[in-house]
Amino acid sequence: MIARTGEPEEVMELWIVEDDALYRRTIAALLHEIPGMRCDHAFGRCEDALKAIETESAPDVLLMDIGLPGMNGIEGTARVRQVSPSTRIIILTVHEDNDKIFDALCAGASGYLLKSSAPEEIVGAMREVVRGGAPINAQIARRLLAMFTDLAGPRAVSPLTHREREILKLMVDGLTKKQIAAHLILSYHTIDTHIKNIYAKLEVHTRGGAVARALHDHLL
Repeated sequence: MIARTGEPEEVMELWIVEDDALYRRTIAALLHEIPGMRCDHAFGRCEDALKAIETESAPDVLLMDIGLPGMNGIEGTARVRQVSPSTRIIILTVHEDNDKIFDALCAGASGYLLKSSAPEEIVGAMREVVRGGAPINAQIARRLLAMFTDLAGPRAVSPLTHREREILKLMVDGLTKKQIAAHLILSYHTIDTHIKNIYAKLEVHTRGGAVARALHDHLL
């Protein structure tokens, strides 16, 4: 975590989870050279980062890719936030689709940047997020505005059953279908059917749309 080093400047501890080895090394080297930042840990899988958190001090900021082998970055974000709520997570990815944007933010990400972002933009996002900001790429900010604009009009939503509300709450918390099934001790097929019914009642077609509708209309 941010610690005093005997000098006036504080050191920000940064970790990276990125499966592209070249990109991972490049970003780690970049951050390590920035005054006031230290990046000693760079992982190719979320599972390895979570194991490290169990034995070492958690980072101040974790730069997280979405498309990872094994546990994906959205599920990894939720897991890291559970074990280290103080760690700020910035999603850095090539994905721009609305569903992944909402899934990442709802899982606990504090910011979302594209891999095409300039180095200074990535460094600035790191500094902004520890100050309580929420750095989001301008293109993504426009997409978020568009999604909320689409949700602005009042709609008559069919009442959700108790079970559907329960499942929707777990979706908002970032759990996958498989995790929801295990949590509720139900089959994957049953959960999939409930989620399809939720989509129909909320008049959405994606997980992100359902989460956005739930938050916008205060359904939970």
